[in-house]
Amino acid sequence: MFQIKIMAREFREIVPAKEKEMGETGILETNQYLTFKLRDEVFALDISKVREVLDFTTVTKVPQTPDYMRGVINLRGNVVPVVDMRLKFGLSLTENSVNTCIIITEILVDGESTIVGAMADSVQEVLDLEPEQIEPPPRIGVKLNIDFILGMGKHNDQFIIILNIDKVFSANEMADTMGLEYNMAENIVNG
Repeated sequence: MFQIKIMAREFREIVPAKEKEMGETGILETNQYLTFKLRDEVFALDISKVREVLDFTTVTKVPQTPDYMRGVINLRGNVVPVVDMRLKFGLSLTENSVNTCIIITEILVDGESTIVGAMADSVQEVLDLEPEQIEPPPRIGVKLNIDFILGMGKHNDQFIIILNIDKVFSANEMADTMGLEYNMAENIVNG
């Protein structure tokens, strides 16, 4: 297994952040995606949203948080909430293994940027996907919210679920998380 450890500025030098558009036929430009596994499924994030990938480290559990909220980590003096992506998507708890990692992402909530760690079973690779390799998300009934799925990529006869990480969490969930970050940081500073 290889490790991916790239800082945000390095990602941004490779792939400048730009607004992506989604039409009826899918994404309109070639993009790079960081792929990762949750159980047997492969997911992807636009690389411009990824700041770095960390080996799994000790996560401090915070009382009275949702099950998918595994806790917080100290990332160079900053409190970063860590979300178990398996639990967030209704799967079983992520088991800690040698491949378990935390993908540090930068997401927008109400126009403000916040940092969140996404816990995954393993990171796979960085892929270039052409627009013709990406289909719009499937329509699965009218009551199922799939806004967080940007598209379905196809690579080597395998589907890749491309996430819109800004929409994986509701505004209320992220407001709670941002409040948690503030309270934890204040406790660390004040001892």
